[in-house]
Amino acid sequence: MAKHLVIVESPTKAKTISRFLGADFIIESSYGHIRDLPAYKLGVDTANNFEPQYVISRRSQPVVKKLKAGAKEADKIILATDEDREGEAIAWHLIQALGLTKKQLETTERIVFHEITKKAIEEALTHPRPIDERLVSAQQARRILDRLVGYQLSPFLWKKVTRGLSAGRVQSVAVRLIVEREREIQAFKPQEYWSIIALLSPAEEKTSPVEFSANLIKIDNVVLDKFGIQNEKEAKEIVADLEGAEWKVSTIEKRAVSKKPSPPFTTSTLQQEAWRRLRFSAKQTMLIAQQLYEGIELGEGPVGLITYMRTDSVNMSGEALAAGKEYIETNFGKNYALPSPRIFKTKSKGAQEAHEAIRPTDPKLDPESVRQYLNRNQYRLYDLVWKRFIATQMPDALFDATAIDIGTSKSPKPQHARASHYTFRSNGQIIKFDGFLKVYPIKIGELLLPELKKDEGVIPKELKPGQHYTDPPSRFTEASLVKTLEKFGIGRPSTYAPIMSTIQDRGYVLKNDEKRFQPTDIGFVVNDLLVEHFPVVVDIQFTAKMEEELDEIAEGKKEWRPVIKDFYIPFEKNLKEKFTEVEKKTPVETTDEVCEKCGKPMIVRYGRFGKFMACSGFPDCKNAKSLKSVEEKQNLGMACPKCVEGNVIVKKTRKGKIFFGCSRYPDCMFAAWGKPTGEKCPKCENPLIETKYGIKCNSKECDYKMKKDAPQADTAEVPETTDTPE
Repeated sequence: MAKHLVIVESPTKAKTISRFLGADFIIESSYGHIRDLPAYKLGVDTANNFEPQYVISRRSQPVVKKLKAGAKEADKIILATDEDREGEAIAWHLIQALGLTKKQLETTERIVFHEITKKAIEEALTHPRPIDERLVSAQQARRILDRLVGYQLSPFLWKKVTRGLSAGRVQSVAVRLIVEREREIQAFKPQEYWSIIALLSPAEEKTSPVEFSANLIKIDNVVLDKFGIQNEKEAKEIVADLEGAEWKVSTIEKRAVSKKPSPPFTTSTLQQEAWRRLRFSAKQTMLIAQQLYEGIELGEGPVGLITYMRTDSVNMSGEALAAGKEYIETNFGKNYALPSPRIFKTKSKGAQEAHEAIRPTDPKLDPESVRQYLNRNQYRLYDLVWKRFIATQMPDALFDATAIDIGTSKSPKPQHARASHYTFRSNGQIIKFDGFLKVYPIKIGELLLPELKKDEGVIPKELKPGQHYTDPPSRFTEASLVKTLEKFGIGRPSTYAPIMSTIQDRGYVLKNDEKRFQPTDIGFVVNDLLVEHFPVVVDIQFTAKMEEELDEIAEGKKEWRPVIKDFYIPFEKNLKEKFTEVEKKTPVETTDEVCEKCGKPMIVRYGRFGKFMACSGFPDCKNAKSLKSVEEKQNLGMACPKCVEGNVIVKKTRKGKIFFGCSRYPDCMFAAWGKPTGEKCPKCENPLIETKYGIKCNSKECDYKMKKDAPQADTAEVPETTDTPE
């Protein structure tokens, strides 16, 4: 019997796919990337046309050995890694690392699919294709760009600011957005304005609501802008004017209003909505989405519940649309189904139309039918994806909207009155047909107004002047930052979550009590240094243009080496100049403490190992001490690797030793001495943790260990070497 070796990225994906293939198929996992640029040096030969020097990581060496053995026994090798650029690169690196013979290459196939279902896998096997070198080149270009910026700019920051800092090609732009927003907030001066609301009732008895409110919108037929009433004195003058006035309905406008459902999810919109509705971080959203994509055990084996989660397309297959319509007709009735499918157009730059939106693989598997097999957060995210998809194929929600204008007049006009005529408006709406809101509710306030006629009188019950102040711009949440990055064309589906994590891990920003980003002191210093001396690296338009060029490489319109060269030559020249020109900037924070040795103020400095308290009289006074943690339980914004429902938090033992635990303790007993990496042990699938010596398995029964690898693509590159460029 012929043997086919199928290679995917993860053990979970392998387990799910194995359900659909026969005994002649052997499914193995590469456990992600098996080759990468080395952690200990630049790994890019800039003098030799930017030739990358890939190495097989220590973690991947036993995996490669096993795959090589499997390849020797196989009649055919099938590379079934993900369909995006990262997946294509993994497939390409597998071919290189396995050292396949010419004969083996002739029988090696590449297959792609949007969902892990029997039909999708069987369909993919009938339509194999070659490795897409264009996608590989685009991924390689991004990886090399990130390495060149990170490995060469980080030592500059070490020398000019402090040790341990890093700069990343995309992360630095994200930090700049946060810093600039913070400065807008700091410079903001609130402006006072007033409003006047009237509480009214019909002069004639009504069966409908007897009281309703209306807002002042015009003075002597001139529309009142936001700052039309600037202070309390003006507001009181208007209230005085209205005493004894006659109130009548001047106009009534009724119209039908409809609201359309939002498109199905892309990576960006899923991360935004999961934050808004579920308060999931981008990283947590992608972790759970990957679990739903790769397969959930539903009793008869693992089933992939959603389509591929890294996409910027809103396309949906005809088969999925038909299945959605069938479910709607069966469960909600034909009046909730559309006569023809609702099609959405992808607006994102560089989106690949062959890809699909994030949707359920089978609409019949509604959230309640699979709830018993999912943990709480898996259920909540699947519920969101499923309902969003179903809503796209349901009719618009229909409303009856009413706007009633009420005019006031006094005859004759009082001598000292500000105006002779004031207009108030009351808006109301009621839902006539809920349409898609039946499955995907959104906040739409219903307000029923009394049935009134033109020239009908109304009685003022109360006039309420209200003082207001303009608000400063809002700080970014993960959702709004992702939305802004996407709007500017910065980042792609695979990069949003790593960006959110990296800018926090590097200490440039933190989340306040409202879960909004604020820059740290070191974030301000590093950003200002980069803006002044490396403006191209943090330029929004330049970074967006670079993303477009990477897309053009993926489309075969450009070669990757010239793109790298055009960026690197001026970057390297500028870097060498700045190493000699720029003076060291040591960020300090003032404190209320006084040095117990000399009486001078204590300040917070940044050292190689982070913040510490020091005397401002240094070097005459060398008093220094460690800083106590402001928060004993620092939330890392990382899903617990054991239960996924909680977050990993920093905790302390009674003796003050730091460890990592789950926020759901004692319901979840996860604990580790090292920070979880988010990856699983290739030996036992327990969580891997990071220690100062490297990476190791958190299980006491497992002896798996490895040295730290280089950061993956789209995170800041930090070289391990202590050398700095001359």
